[in-house]
Amino acid sequence: MDRSMLTVADIFRRYGDAYRQEAGLTLSTAARRVMTAIERCRTAALGGHLEQCDHCGHRRVWYNSCRNRHCPTCQSLARAAWIEDRTADLLDTEYFHVVFTVPQAIAEIAAQNKAVVYGILFRATAETLRTIAADPTHLGAQIGFFAVLHTWGQTLMHHPHLHCVVPGGGLSPDGTQWIACRPGFFLPVRVLSRLFRRLFLDALQDAFDAGRLHFSGSLQALSERAVFADQLEPARRAEWVVYAKRPFAGPQHVLDYVGRYTHRVAIANQRLLDLDDQHVRFRYKDYRAAPSKTDTTMTLTATEFIRRFLLHVLPAHFHRIRYYGLLGNRGRHERMVQCRRLLDMPPPVTATEVAPADYRDRYEALTGSSLRTCPHCHDGRMLTVAHLTGIRTVSPITDTS
Repeated sequence: MDRSMLTVADIFRRYGDAYRQEAGLTLSTAARRVMTAIERCRTAALGGHLEQCDHCGHRRVWYNSCRNRHCPTCQSLARAAWIEDRTADLLDTEYFHVVFTVPQAIAEIAAQNKAVVYGILFRATAETLRTIAADPTHLGAQIGFFAVLHTWGQTLMHHPHLHCVVPGGGLSPDGTQWIACRPGFFLPVRVLSRLFRRLFLDALQDAFDAGRLHFSGSLQALSERAVFADQLEPARRAEWVVYAKRPFAGPQHVLDYVGRYTHRVAIANQRLLDLDDQHVRFRYKDYRAAPSKTDTTMTLTATEFIRRFLLHVLPAHFHRIRYYGLLGNRGRHERMVQCRRLLDMPPPVTATEVAPADYRDRYEALTGSSLRTCPHCHDGRMLTVAHLTGIRTVSPITDTS
């Protein structure tokens, strides 16, 4: 298949049924729902509308999107809306990008206990950053940040980690001063790493003791306390990976850059190269290779590609973007007003208009690109002339968990 036409949905539509048969009862309800949503996305199954240009008469059919958060095709509008919503929280200060990663032994436990272990990852990370930042020997301030969960590596294997974006400073304990970090330096990563390791492992052990972790298949033996302890022992001795990337070029660059992270899925359609003879070939970066050779390709069977993609399906209602400290939802507005005052910043510009109800108008307002301009004559506007009813093409999904 031509690379320019290839999407994750194409792979699922062609080989999804084969994967369902291969996986059998091991395929969770959540994964089945994601597969069905992606397969139906922008097809007649979801309905749509017929448009016609008011100038040249050109016609086109727009099918509805599935809007599933795991679908690579459906993230651009959500990403643009998120960036707009976060603009008011930008402060005129240096920003840092800090990444927290768990060892492979923990990733294996997380694969079968996603909600519990991902929740621990968020809590341990947040407590680590706030504790070290509040320590007068480091910063001595109340900080605010948001964290974005990613669960994949470049080859789609399970690799849970958090991307945290943190302003370079915070409020003094009494809230009367802005305390800035040293230029180009946020917090010592080794100190962060060791506290993060302790907090995470203590919380994981508590979850095991409370019977909140469940194991099956190749990990069944971890249900035994001694085996579970042996699994964690290497992680207790290892140095955990916490690293801070170079500071952002400026506050606005934060949202432009991080917007790529917030609504990213396991693999973007742009990385797919071809689908041929039941195999998928895609690009990935090999960060262990020499800088000149990081871009390379990988070929997987279509069913293995689908299996790896589905490793990253999140539990229902699980929030993969969370806000902490000064950016926590409760009292955020008041804290941001105080931060701007101390940084001598003007109040943010607030939108007075109600957001457009039609997604095409909303998309244009957020991105500056029009979905209404005629793609044929570029002069007319595409007007809806008929609505297309969705076609039910699949059976209801039954709970196989």
